Amino acid sequence: MTVLQEVFDHYLNIKFNRGLPAVQMKDFEYVLLEDTSAELFFIDHEQGTFLEWAEAFQPQNPHYVQKPDWQPMLTSCFKQLDVYDEQVCYYLLYTINATTRIIPRNPYNKMNDFMKNYCFFQLAQLEHVTILSKEQKQQLKDFLFFFYLYSHPVNEETLYAFSFKEGTLIHAKTNINMEQYFSHYHDYICQHKHDRALLTPHEINACKKLTIELLRSIEGKSKRLVMPFEDGIEYLHLINNVDDFLHMFNQNNKAFYQLLHSFLFDHQSNPYREHCFSMLLQNYVTYILTFHFDDLIQLIAYFHDLPSIGRMIINKIFVDTIFMQKILKEANININNYPTIIEFFDEDARSIYLDEQ
Repeated sequence: MTVLQEVFDHYLNIKFNRGLPAVQMKDFEYVLLEDTSAELFFIDHEQGTFLEWAEAFQPQNPHYVQKPDWQPMLTSCFKQLDVYDEQVCYYLLYTINATTRIIPRNPYNKMNDFMKNYCFFQLAQLEHVTILSKEQKQQLKDFLFFFYLYSHPVNEETLYAFSFKEGTLIHAKTNINMEQYFSHYHDYICQHKHDRALLTPHEINACKKLTIELLRSIEGKSKRLVMPFEDGIEYLHLINNVDDFLHMFNQNNKAFYQLLHSFLFDHQSNPYREHCFSMLLQNYVTYILTFHFDDLIQLIAYFHDLPSIGRMIINKIFVDTIFMQKILKEANININNYPTIIEFFDEDARSIYLDEQ
């Protein structure tokens, strides 16, 4: 098991109150805080967290200074880097590391929290999908990475500062390979400034290893993550292997609709099962509706005699995330031309998709 999969299992256990016994990790442990959030702490360092350790090196904001007169910390390694580039690279580092943070969810952050974690998980799956074309995978990779950053959230400058080049995440303006940047970043601090970080070189290297695992997962270069097994979630293989999902759907989409029906008909649920169901439903959005939006008409027809269930499914599709907004916009689809869909909309869906028309 990779370090990242180990962290991910602990993350899910705490986030969804699965109640499984904790298995000690090598360098980190999750600690519940007073506000019910949870952070990765260093096992031998009670005050230090994986997310916050680098705050001591957060660069001064150059936008608040008329003429910045300092050099980036890594200027000797990356001559093309300026102080504005350094700032967005720091924001990316923080955003990636914050994937491990468990936050208390409320009506205002629930959607962003789900989208960021969903996008991270799908980015970890995408390069392993064989049924989609190379062009489709690249389209989805850009789509998922956009929402991964957007839902953190990051500022607009950071949102558009990075792109994938042959599967590698780069800083678009400077063409800097971000894995190389993060590697030099940790090495520099470890060699020159670890006292300021209040961490040992071993702890900084542990951070480096986990950050790069997170990055490589986003790039699709590492072993794909899996949602851990739980009794009663027989469809987990459809989440853990997108090819299985696409094969099932392409062979018999009604079997997928029946699966959705069975879950909603079964009232024995828990937070983890609810999360897995939401992921499966958004996989339908991501991998099917992105390319074949009109399949939604077939789904509605299937639930014609079960309108309450159909309504629940449609509103989760449109309201759990705002992916559909971008899909409709990019495909130049006017939702007003689909009255059979609109009639299933609840107040939240109407406020998002109709008021802006």
